[in-house]
Amino acid sequence: MAVFAERPHEHPLLRPPPARRRALTQKTVTMAHGGGGSAMRDLIEDVFLSAFSGAGHAPPEDQARFDLSALMAHGDRLAFTTDGFVVDPLFFPGGDIGTLAVCGTVNDLAVGGARPVALSCAIIIEEGLSVETLRAVVASMAQAARAAGVSIATGDTKVVPRGACDKLFITTTGIGVVRAGLDVGIGRARAGDVVLVNGLLGDHGAAILNARGDLALDTEIKSDCAPLNGLIDTLIAAAPGIRMMRDATRGGIAAVVNELAEASAVGVKLDELSLPMRPEVMGFCEILGLDPLYLANEGKILAVVPADEAPAALAALRAHPLGQDAAIIGEITGERPGRVVMRTRFGGERIVDMLVGDQLPRIC
Repeated sequence: MAVFAERPHEHPLLRPPPARRRALTQKTVTMAHGGGGSAMRDLIEDVFLSAFSGAGHAPPEDQARFDLSALMAHGDRLAFTTDGFVVDPLFFPGGDIGTLAVCGTVNDLAVGGARPVALSCAIIIEEGLSVETLRAVVASMAQAARAAGVSIATGDTKVVPRGACDKLFITTTGIGVVRAGLDVGIGRARAGDVVLVNGLLGDHGAAILNARGDLALDTEIKSDCAPLNGLIDTLIAAAPGIRMMRDATRGGIAAVVNELAEASAVGVKLDELSLPMRPEVMGFCEILGLDPLYLANEGKILAVVPADEAPAALAALRAHPLGQDAAIIGEITGERPGRVVMRTRFGGERIVDMLVGDQLPRIC
């Protein structure tokens, strides 16, 4: 365990620590880098601390420490989440596993109404991984954390023999503070509410599959990977009665609306013509026989708001750089509780069920 910054200065709750650096000379990661000795110390200090701590880092304790009174000044509840990342390939158009790890955890906090504060990261490294590859991933994590306004405060590294993992796996855990008086959740939707998304759907799933070389698309599709806490701040300000938010990652928006319908005991009616989607992604799905509703996203949220707040919510989303293609895609009904129905472009209806199995494995 290494404390990267007891109170990293990227966040107002945290203070800059003193500097210390050790140079790493090896070009690939070896088993010695996970052994607890000087080789591991060199890896941590030269690769991780140099990226995460800015001008320095805290003394090498086994935990990061936070002033509880300072945290509670931002809200009245602590949010806590964790996620693992095994995406293949490590690098893809629009991001990499490091960007994904930070943004995914930040977004999981933000959709619960929390202001993200700090992350931890645990990294499993396969013996033989290029140090330059590791540096690039860590640099992406640091950049994404700065963009989200959070610190990477503590973490851990393990090295496993060749073949024991596929290059690099990351687990990130985050804490945030939930705004006082805000109550959002998957079980709070009511008949008459409106369903919105903040932009084009399916880009991440399409980008990953294309990066694997399974397609030769003329137009490069980039992942939508992004930290959404700033966008969500804007949305909450515009629609204070917001019912729920959820980032539509694995399983796409279909998974989210089915969980919503079941937890809230409501019906959900989507409109296929209203779904914002690139023509390239639609064509990609037609070629492979995939349903775009199930494609993963890493920069999209689905939100449910009262009908009278929907115009303001939509305008706020569209005014933000990460919500310019936002759209109202459906409504909450009292009909067929627990069921999701979509009006098709041909005027009929079809049931949208939960995904069985996995359309695209290892997409995050």
